[in-house]
Order: sequence, then structure tokens, then C-alpha cells
Amino acid sequence: MFLAELLSRAAAELALFAGVGFLLFALNDLLVDLIYFARRGWRALTVYSRYPRAFASEIKPAPEPGLIAVFIPAWDESAVIADMLRATLQRFDYANYILFVGHYRNDPATAAAIASVADPRIHAVQIGHSGPTTKADCLNHLYDALIAHEIAIGRTAKAVVLHDAEDVVHPLELRLFDRLIDRAAVIQLPVLPLVDRGSRWISGHYCDEFAEAHIKELVVREAVGAAVPLAGVGCAIARKPLAELAARQEGKPFAGASMTEDYELGLRLGARGFKTMFVRIPAQAGDRGVVASRGHFPATLGAAVRQKARWLGGIALSGWDRLGWSGSWGERWMRMRDRRGPIAALLLVAAYLAALLWSQLWLAEALGAPVQARLDPALTVLLTINAWLLAWRILMRAAFTTSAYGLAEGLMSIPRLVIGNVIAMLAAARAISQHMSGGPRRWDKTRHIFPVELAQ
Repeated sequence: MFLAELLSRAAAELALFAGVGFLLFALNDLLVDLIYFARRGWRALTVYSRYPRAFASEIKPAPEPGLIAVFIPAWDESAVIADMLRATLQRFDYANYILFVGHYRNDPATAAAIASVADPRIHAVQIGHSGPTTKADCLNHLYDALIAHEIAIGRTAKAVVLHDAEDVVHPLELRLFDRLIDRAAVIQLPVLPLVDRGSRWISGHYCDEFAEAHIKELVVREAVGAAVPLAGVGCAIARKPLAELAARQEGKPFAGASMTEDYELGLRLGARGFKTMFVRIPAQAGDRGVVASRGHFPATLGAAVRQKARWLGGIALSGWDRLGWSGSWGERWMRMRDRRGPIAALLLVAAYLAALLWSQLWLAEALGAPVQARLDPALTVLLTINAWLLAWRILMRAAFTTSAYGLAEGLMSIPRLVIGNVIAMLAAARAISQHMSGGPRRWDKTRHIFPVELAQ
């Protein structure tokens, strides 16, 4: 009996801890939902009732399109980089761009793959030391190569665009960047993971998370006056603000020691008063598709955990130290949301442990053991409220996934929440372990694949 009482008490305490934490998080998320739908309704009444909706296909090319430099850092990407470069050259509907592709001197396979795509718009940039270092270090070398190129041609680029070696670019994105970059220092397009038929559960959970984040979350960030963080792909940085940031950091605009240099860059420019913009625009009338960056995300548990540990460590742990807390209430609120990952993982562990303990106690009681597993009335009320809020959260996740990927993926997003929770817990443990040991000091990348249909 004593052991049963002890386990019952432990389960109740864990459930109370998790329940209070989940309630606070759920109310926080509910506020984001309310702002998003209020903004959407307001714009429907005041903007779209007076002006027609814009479509990217209707944006005319500028008479003299500005030079756009596309940075593509690559380490151990021989399997995908050639296909990505060929597809990018074929897909971009823009007249004036250069692909700066970084590779390391001790990665001859990637260098050979880059060289196999002969095109004057590709500038291969060899990093002068052995890799991998960090992605930010590679990007800084590409920035140096851009400066050398600008001096050689006597002309300055209009913007720098970031992409990864496995990205599927949108044909209209450079045209869109060219016309909008004068209005903001940073422009971020949506990132929509490609559906991997061979990994509907692991890779598929990225579809759910990015659908909600890049349809709702970034819109709300902008609405409350917070800076838009860069996703590292499908984003453009105006040339002058990038140069100003570089001048303040010994000529290196990207934080070389950071594992989330793209995220930091957006917030740093926003903190300096530059405008950051999230642009979600339909490609053409009658088409649900938007101008976005697409690509395959990790398809195995280990790869997903490594990637998310890097994100958690760079944003929630190192980001706290490197960026601190500053700015308006909206900025501070969004930074708090960005950094809650490790706490959320701890709450999940507590909740699953409480559920496991109670399940064992209830099973023992059902089998006739002298055990009484009863919930405190106040705890029952708390768990009931959380259950309703969880139902709303599931509905939102399914709705946004359906909006981006269709009903089948929207329904699959419901059980995939459990997969996402497991990955989040494992990633948090790895991120905390790395942070306590000084943090990762080199590019902890995952192996990439490129869509077969585009490669062919």
C-alpha cells in the first residue's frame, strides 16, 4: 500500500507540474490564434474588400533587374548539389543572378559535383581550410567572394539570397525579392517541406510544424512588431544592411560561432531598426500554391533529433546568451516563445511519466490489487481544461496542414503530434547535453536528398 500511495502521489505531482505548464503554454498559443484570426478578419474587411489580391505571376520584371547573389553553403553534398544547381538554373525566372556555392578543400567529391554543372552563373568558392567548420563560417567566405566579385565587375549586388544544397527553389522568388527588397532589409518566404512518401511519420511531422509556423506564427510575429527570424532558405537580405552588420562584426555578417546564424541575423537586423518582412503570396490566380522554398527534411529519427537539437541549442540555449532580451513587448514575447522548447520537452516527460504511473496503478486496481488510484478534484478540473485546449490545438494543427497539403496530410498530422513530441524530448536532451559541454563547434548537418523527378 505504501508503494502504491507513493506512486500515486508522484503521478499527481508530475501531472500538476505538467498541467500548469501546459495550461500556460496553451493560453499563450490561444492568444497567437486570436491575433491571427483577428488580423485576417480585419484585412478581409479593410484591404481585400477594396483591393484585389496580388499574385506573384502578375509582378512584372523590373526594366533593369538588380544583381542578386544566391549563397549556397555545401559540405559533403556530392549526392545532391549537382542536381540542385541544374534544377535551380532551369527554374529561376530571373535575368541577373549568380550562385555562389561554397565547398571545402577536403571535400573533393562536392567540388567535382559542382564543377560538373558548367554555367557562368555558378561561382564555386573553395574554403581555404578543411571542413566542416560551421555553416556561418562557410557563408562568411561566400560573402568575401561576393565582395571580390563586386569589385571585379564594378557593381554592387542588390540582395543576398540564402538557400541550402537540397532546396527546390520557386521560379518567381528572385523576381519577387527584386521588387520588394527596397521596402525591407529582410524578406522571408514560407518554407514548405516536401512530402516524403517513404517517411510519412518522421519527415511528415515537419510538414505539420512548418505549415502552422509559416502560415500563422510568422504573420503574428510581424503583426506584434517583432523581427522576423530567417529560416536560412528562401530568404533575402538587402545588400546595404548586410554590409552594415558585417562592419560591426569584423567583416563577417554571419555569426561564425552560432549554429543558428540565420535566425540570429534576422533578429540582429530587426534590433538595429531595419524592417523585416514575411511574404506569403499566391503564385497565380486559381492556384493554392504560394511562392515558397521547398525541400526534403530528415527522414530518420536520428537525423531529425540531431537537426532539432541544433535548432533548440542555437535558439533556446545559446540564443538566450547571445541575443538576450530586448526590444518591444512583442519582441520579448516572441523570443520567449522561441526559447520555450527545453521547458516544453520537460513538461512532456512529466506528463508521459504521470500517465505511465497512473496506467499501472489503474491496471493493478482492475486486477484486484488493494490499490486506489484517484484524481484530486482540482487536478481533474485542470486536466479537463487542458484536454479541451489540446483538442483546439490539434484542430489548428490539422487545419493548417490541410490548408498547405490537403486533407489526407491534415488527418495524419493528428497522430504525428505524438511523433513530434518524442523527437522534441530526445532533441532537448541532446541540446542540453551539448550546451553543457560547450556546444557543437562544427556543422552538425544531416544527409540530404533531392527530388528524383527534378533530378531527372
